[in-house]
Amino acid sequence: MGRSFENRKHSIAKTAAQKSKLYSKYGKMLYVAAKNGVPDPESNPTLKSLMEKAKREQVPAHVIDKALEKAKGAGGEDYSESRYEGFGPGGCSVIVDCLTDNPNRTITDVRNCFNKCGAKLGTSGSVSHLFDHLAVFSFKGGEQDQVLEAMLEADVDVDDVEEEDGQLTVFTAATDFFKAKQALLEAMPDVELEVQEITFIAQASTELTGDDAKSFEKFLEMLDDCEDVQNVYHSATLPE
Repeated sequence: MGRSFENRKHSIAKTAAQKSKLYSKYGKMLYVAAKNGVPDPESNPTLKSLMEKAKREQVPAHVIDKALEKAKGAGGEDYSESRYEGFGPGGCSVIVDCLTDNPNRTITDVRNCFNKCGAKLGTSGSVSHLFDHLAVFSFKGGEQDQVLEAMLEADVDVDDVEEEDGQLTVFTAATDFFKAKQALLEAMPDVELEVQEITFIAQASTELTGDDAKSFEKFLEMLDDCEDVQNVYHSATLPE
């Protein structure tokens, strides 16, 4: 199907300042996951999965431990999730997911990013229908038939399976994330899941060139600088 999953990924955490922002974002997400469930990863699948992802991103153990300890305390910050949709430079579709304790600050920051980059903030639902909300697993090894059989036995809704240069990427319904992960690990205990996440994947790509591509890169950088922005999903493809 050629979803070009990696094309929507953009570079993060290259400098010390960027790493600090990345750690802060993970700290916030881990705190919320622990607070909304229990601060024990063995009893909280969402927290466990997020901790695994944080470790793959080389988030230090002390950042993870601090978030869990904070969640064990009484009170604490009151974070809420918010999602913004719109059209980026060149007309590409954009979804911005945030976690905030100050919604007024967040919408102001996100709107500023759109306005300064020739983008247009839309209403809720304005572009989300142009994306598929999927769980994605990517790993080396295994066979497509083996994966499909494991998913079938676990009653997982498989959207697609891609294979390229020995790398398998499995797309399933977002609601089947934990069920699909367990089925994969049971069928292939030695496999290392290089990607395991729930994400939005654009149904069609928008190729950007010239000034649109430059504006879009600036747009992503500005969003990365927003402390409340957790994830950015888009349909843009940029020149290599």
